[in-house]
Amino acid sequence: MIEKKQIYFLGIGGIGMSAIARYFYTLGYPVAGYDRFRNDICINMENIGINIHYEDDITKIPYQFKNKKTTLVVFTPAVPQDHNELLFFRTNNFEILKRSEVLGLISNSKKCMAIAGAHGKTSVSSICANIMVNTKAGCSAFLGGIAKNFNSNLVINKNSDYVVVEADEFDRSFLRLTPSTALITYIDSDHLDIYNNYNTLFEAFVQFGNLVKTNGNLILNHNISEDYIKHIRTDINIYRYGLNNKECDFYIDNIKYQENKCYFDLTHINGKISDISYSAGGDHNLENALAGASISILNGATDEDVRKGLETFEGVERRFDIKIKTDNFIYIDDYAHHPNEISAFLKSVRLIFPDKKITGIFQPHLYSRTRDFYKEFAESLSICDEIILLPIYPAREKPIEGITSEIILANIKKTKKFICEKNELIPFLKKQKPEILVTMGAGDIDQLIKPIITEFEK
Repeated sequence: MIEKKQIYFLGIGGIGMSAIARYFYTLGYPVAGYDRFRNDICINMENIGINIHYEDDITKIPYQFKNKKTTLVVFTPAVPQDHNELLFFRTNNFEILKRSEVLGLISNSKKCMAIAGAHGKTSVSSICANIMVNTKAGCSAFLGGIAKNFNSNLVINKNSDYVVVEADEFDRSFLRLTPSTALITYIDSDHLDIYNNYNTLFEAFVQFGNLVKTNGNLILNHNISEDYIKHIRTDINIYRYGLNNKECDFYIDNIKYQENKCYFDLTHINGKISDISYSAGGDHNLENALAGASISILNGATDEDVRKGLETFEGVERRFDIKIKTDNFIYIDDYAHHPNEISAFLKSVRLIFPDKKITGIFQPHLYSRTRDFYKEFAESLSICDEIILLPIYPAREKPIEGITSEIILANIKKTKKFICEKNELIPFLKKQKPEILVTMGAGDIDQLIKPIITEFEK
């Protein structure tokens, strides 16, 4: 699979990169790397013996990894092109692969179950993995978040032919995969800095669907258009899933809420599983559960496997992640960073806690996404009773003139709306006395979770 003796990772602390780094380390490869920030993921890797440094400095690269004959370099597109270490490896003609290329090398020789889509990939992948690990076949998994059942973004089963992979459309990464079964949750306008427009994005998802192996399976959310199916090869088996939609091959109905639990029936191509108990309510969470069950069933999971996997699923960090729940105060954190994700998340909060005031904190992610969707962000955030915006998290981008959090704020249809710097947030929140507090975003807003918990647990 990998001919080099050791592997160096640029951007090793990212959620996708760290899973691959730990995978190879577990297989016995020497592994080292660089990241800009020392996060919890990096600390955990350091604790098992992986050498990581946090300065863009060629002299920090361990000596053995400077041998181009024995070293493979793996990088994430988040690393800038003028990064000194990346330039060093390129100038000296090292073998350099993107993270997506390596994930393809790992997964394409196995029965790959690839989950793609604009929303819900991480949750669906984690649910699928939680079902599949208990089947006779078992599975390995590369996840885009920390699944609480595994306390990890990585599952390794050296004896299983199955691998669950989160297939990311950013930078067209998912086009490196050749899955046996693929699932698409949503095709929605996003990453327009890469695709320029929806049509180009749609074409990439068509390419992804057509990468499924001959006589393989493609599972689609019922919201995906019939026009999409017209572009898919005829030797691929196509299935649909949806809530309360009996025309689908897989559907959930008889949804009931009782004592902070959700109960439902799941009908599939081979039968029906009745009265499943599930911990996360709201349509988008139930859709994710259905998607995870659907792809698992097509890969051999029994009704008993599915019930166990869904009923024991503990969730994913930063996905409808309830951090505090008392009679007087609830705090929920979520990765939502697209207007449709925010809307789905906040509607679920409203559904489960209909009589409580919602205070939302949102950190916009990327200048380009803010420019493209500021009106849609404002509309979805207006579901909150009051909203606090943080400055834009730039990630890989340079500032765009005139694009700030203020353009979202100006369009929010609430009188209680504010902009706040991160270092001023905790004192500001103490004055607001929220009933339900939610944090949303894909940047470094996660660094505020522990300070918020510390303050409100007082």
